[in-house]
Amino acid sequence: MQTVYERCCGIDVHKKLIVACFRNGKTAELRKFETLTCSIKELGNWLLENDCQKVAMESTGAYWKPIYNILEMLGLDVIVVNARHMKSLPGRKTDIKDAEWIAQLLQHGLLKASFIPNREQRELREIVRYRKSLVEERARELNRLEKTLEGANIKLSSFVSNLTGVSSRRLIEQALFGEINPDNIDDFIHHSMRSKKEQLLKAMDGVLSSIQKQLVRAILDHIDDMTKRIGDMDRIIDEHMKHYTKAIEEIDKIAGIGKRSAEVILSEIGVDMNRFPSAAHISSWAGLCPGNNESAGKRKSGRTNKGNKYLKSTLIQCAKSAQKNKNSFFYAQYQRLVIRRGKNRATVAVAHSMLIAIYHMLKDGVPFKDLGSDYYSKFNTEKKARYYLKKLTELGVPLPVSVAT
Repeated sequence: MQTVYERCCGIDVHKKLIVACFRNGKTAELRKFETLTCSIKELGNWLLENDCQKVAMESTGAYWKPIYNILEMLGLDVIVVNARHMKSLPGRKTDIKDAEWIAQLLQHGLLKASFIPNREQRELREIVRYRKSLVEERARELNRLEKTLEGANIKLSSFVSNLTGVSSRRLIEQALFGEINPDNIDDFIHHSMRSKKEQLLKAMDGVLSSIQKQLVRAILDHIDDMTKRIGDMDRIIDEHMKHYTKAIEEIDKIAGIGKRSAEVILSEIGVDMNRFPSAAHISSWAGLCPGNNESAGKRKSGRTNKGNKYLKSTLIQCAKSAQKNKNSFFYAQYQRLVIRRGKNRATVAVAHSMLIAIYHMLKDGVPFKDLGSDYYSKFNTEKKARYYLKKLTELGVPLPVSVAT
């Protein structure tokens, strides 16, 4: 095979151990290092002394990140590769063999580098992902709160849309320390909710034991803590995403996408679309396009591949929101596909279209233009008219002579 890199290094990464295989032509040298900063710097200096052209490592959990950062800082050309693309042969699974196999594949140019953004965006991505995990944790706590209240036969969630709203929170707090009756309920609810005062009185007529009260109190405190931490993350993200302001405003114009979702999307893909050759490439990287699975001329399962789970989940959520807007193209696309392909596939198709739109907006610098909910109805209008006239005739509906002809 052709040699692409004369001097290169393959690294097998673990939590406490790094195994590096440096290849210089047909010769190979193996060394082991600890994962401490001083040891990683020693590894980098060793590679620099040997004029290493390229370094490759597996994307092993979070262990590759400090190694990548330090080697990048030392000026080495480092790539991270997907472990699925370079599985070692059966019966040859050792750390040394893994490092040798990575180095051999790299030397002959058989490894495909994963997309790794610059350090600033990587750090921003960590903050945004942490906020996303906090939001998900708060949602789980809200579900626990509702489950606990249901266990005490308090049916508040049946009559209010938000258990953490001002009125709902006051009612729950009062249930923990006192009772709710027709004389004091007006002190806890907003005037707009007084029309269903009788329903709320019946909903709050439950039995909270002392243990359940302590549990509800702990859940509420955790929700408050999560809300505070999310607010802190929002302020940090707003401060570090000032140079993304214009892009966020443009993406925010797309139906179903809000400011926070736009921040997640931009933290994952950035604003420079030159790193993705086409919209198909970024769709595949995000895991939103159909997979290729064809054999003997037959198209088999085309399920989506595993991509960037943070970007994919965010776009799926945005797609579910966009498909409810009856004035948008995404609503028409969803309605067109859901009948024959099902809800999940139709939602993924909408998310795919949203990502393609974002790609062209960022790459070409063009604003978003919604094609409208009547986009598909504009095609083949004469053919559709003849079809519906034929159906009316079959149903026995008399048609005017001018229309029938």
